[in-house]
Amino acid sequence: MIAAKPAISSLGSPFSRRSVLGGIGAGAFLAGTPGIVFAKEMGISFPGLTKIINQYVAEKKVAGMMAMIGFGQAAPQVISAGTLKLGGDRLVGTDTLWRMYSQTKPITGMATMMLVEDGLISLDQPLSDIFPEFAEMQVLVDPEGALDNVEPAKTPITIRQLQTHTAGLGYTIISKGPIQKAYLAAGLTPGRISRSSIPGIDPGAATPDIMTFVKRLSELPLVYQPGTQWSYSLSHDVLSAVIEKVSGKPLDQFLQERMFGPLGMKNIFYRVPADRAADLADNYAPFAGSLIPIDPGATSIYLDKPPFAFGSTGLVGTAGDYDKFLQMLLGFGKVGDVQVMKPDTVKLGMSNLLPETASTAGTWVANHGFGAGGRSGLGTAVSPAGTFGWGGAAGTSAFVDTARGLRAGGYTQYIPSNSYPFQSDFPKYVYADLTGNAQAGAGNTSP
Repeated sequence: MIAAKPAISSLGSPFSRRSVLGGIGAGAFLAGTPGIVFAKEMGISFPGLTKIINQYVAEKKVAGMMAMIGFGQAAPQVISAGTLKLGGDRLVGTDTLWRMYSQTKPITGMATMMLVEDGLISLDQPLSDIFPEFAEMQVLVDPEGALDNVEPAKTPITIRQLQTHTAGLGYTIISKGPIQKAYLAAGLTPGRISRSSIPGIDPGAATPDIMTFVKRLSELPLVYQPGTQWSYSLSHDVLSAVIEKVSGKPLDQFLQERMFGPLGMKNIFYRVPADRAADLADNYAPFAGSLIPIDPGATSIYLDKPPFAFGSTGLVGTAGDYDKFLQMLLGFGKVGDVQVMKPDTVKLGMSNLLPETASTAGTWVANHGFGAGGRSGLGTAVSPAGTFGWGGAAGTSAFVDTARGLRAGGYTQYIPSNSYPFQSDFPKYVYADLTGNAQAGAGNTSP
């Protein structure tokens, strides 16, 4: 299972960019209440997970919460509780829209693998083949040091490194010191939280169009030598630019034509349509035992068009639409009669793509593999074979387990994701119930 970051009970004061967004993906697996739906199919139930979801809502830790769990290609089971906003009367349901944040990364990762399958790029191809401005990068001697204390990059940035956060790029939610300030000043800040300012959060300059974004990024030094260190980064936004440059289509159009359209994912957006605003759950910040609304669905920033289709974050959709993506992964590129990727391509994308030279010690993925935008299992007790997934900044979590034929997603809306242990422990809840069902079944077997 994926190791979790320590949970915290509330946001610090003042807020910080890292505290608000620092939990992106970190806790995603891979380790009498209104609106309850509890389905039983295939003789399997999830009483423990159902109880936990009900408790979160009853204790007003969240406004609403949902889990969607499927086996093989069967329709998913749904567990839900609560409402789209505190005190509201609209129950969480299959039409509820959730901010996916970094659950966008595996989708971008698999879109990139489609280009690999098409023969248009390769995993170990230098990024400079596509964007020459990355040909002669400089690297900070000290990751938190002066921007002029640099040395030449010893190896080129590759597509593999971009997929696995080992290209040496920074991230405003992770980086510190002068490089973080330089990223903020250049508008290298994909991801949207709120229309309102949040104390302690420097929004930085306006995020530019995608090609300007890439050019500005290439002009700043790397934080680490390429291929040497796993460090959460802007790499999937660079892959968004790669997809546009190579395919001739922006990421959102590419996804619609190659993935969302064929799979029937009709309820996933970079920009929420105005007539779907009522379906968008409010997003909250837990603080001092209360929930502070930071992005109400009715007036959400996600009703606006983003500067570009971020590869790292930004998708908003229903649990059912994300479940179709998970179903595609579990079906190795196929859902029903629709094949959007070859089996070997999907298997490669979910495998451990980390460069042998890269260290993960002390990171969110220590003792795990990393594939096309998500953690991948190494075949150990803490990192089971066949597992792949990632989570989002608003407490969401999604994964597949191809060895057991399982797909699962947990959805709610609070920032930061480590305010509660739901995201980090979601897979544990799922497996605990599955283990209980297996033991019960074994105990009830007739002689």
